[in-house]
Amino acid sequence: MTHTISSPSAPSLIRLAGLPYFLIAFVARLPFAMMVVGVLTVVVTARGSLSLGGITSAAVGLGTALIGPFLGAAADRYGQRPVLIASAVLNAIMLAAFAVVVYSPLDQALVLLSAFAIGATAPQVSPMSRSRLVTIIDDRMPRALRARTTSATMSYESAADETVFVFGPFIVGALASLITPWAPIALASALTLVFVGAFALHPTARHVSAARGADGSAPSPVSELFRPVLLVVVIGIFGVGLFFGSMLTSLTSFMADRGAAEQAGLLYGVMGIGSAILALGVAWLPPRFTLHARWLAFGAVLLGGSVLVANASDITTMTIALSLLGIGIGPTLVTLYSLGAARSPLGRSATVMTMLGSGVVVGQAAAAAITGGLAESAGTGAALLMPLVSAAIVVVAGIANRLLSPPLR
Repeated sequence: MTHTISSPSAPSLIRLAGLPYFLIAFVARLPFAMMVVGVLTVVVTARGSLSLGGITSAAVGLGTALIGPFLGAAADRYGQRPVLIASAVLNAIMLAAFAVVVYSPLDQALVLLSAFAIGATAPQVSPMSRSRLVTIIDDRMPRALRARTTSATMSYESAADETVFVFGPFIVGALASLITPWAPIALASALTLVFVGAFALHPTARHVSAARGADGSAPSPVSELFRPVLLVVVIGIFGVGLFFGSMLTSLTSFMADRGAAEQAGLLYGVMGIGSAILALGVAWLPPRFTLHARWLAFGAVLLGGSVLVANASDITTMTIALSLLGIGIGPTLVTLYSLGAARSPLGRSATVMTMLGSGVVVGQAAAAAITGGLAESAGTGAALLMPLVSAAIVVVAGIANRLLSPPLR
């Protein structure tokens, strides 16, 4: 049973969780941000095949998408600590094994299988951090402060995710260039053992485990995970994943046409940095600007920016479009995670958060494959339409959400 704190000076979430928690959780996300790009880099270098590198990276994402929700369900059932420790150890082993397989004469099927195992054992730090903090908010903060604190928490979590996904590829590139192509894989393995282990052993993990069913109530049935009001959020965040994958892939094609494909990541960072900053700003939006309205408003900004992308003919226009997209994508992601947290069935928050995280991964992998094929067969112009299609899915899901449920502040 959750309880409120009647003291006029209620503790902040930073005091409840402790500042070291946020530092540990931030670094613990970094290995996953390095894995996909690190796998691509080492496969292209060791096997000399860009095609195999792309398929191998997709295998990592597929493993995460298929197994991630089961790790979340296991955390809800057994507690986060044993699940995180087991996945951290297995993932570190799989990363080391992958490096050995790639540099050996073994068949490429084993390369793909070991990449899938990396994704399947990847510790679900981001969704479990969200679940952990939301549980602390519901259990130990005054009711009047919960909604705003949850919004601020989702803002921080989304900004943290986007920050590591900007710096992760940069670290991979620096290590691969300055040391050796397998260095990023080795560092990811070490960071997984040390920081995911520290994240698992942090006292907040014990609090979450103790909080589950503390009032003697059983978790909600699994069928509660398939309610329309929750599934529409999963569809919306799947659209966001489609947008991420299609935007980066089509942008790479756009820059390749101009003889500067290697600069696509730098240009993509314009959107990523703006998105992280705007995601943090969501916490200061007024409560009367409901989550339903935020989804539609920022989704509309995303749609408008995608129209500009589809019609961009030079780098300046594309940069302006990416800046506009940054305004839309960050707040939309925060809003979707906030809705997911609000609609999580009792005792199923880690499962819901991993479902949402997997939605992003599946959408990103699928869109990258489809958009890449379009770019090769029909040209960059066709590929640049894919972000528009993805943004439209986000907006349509937002409209469906408004029709399915009353406004939620």
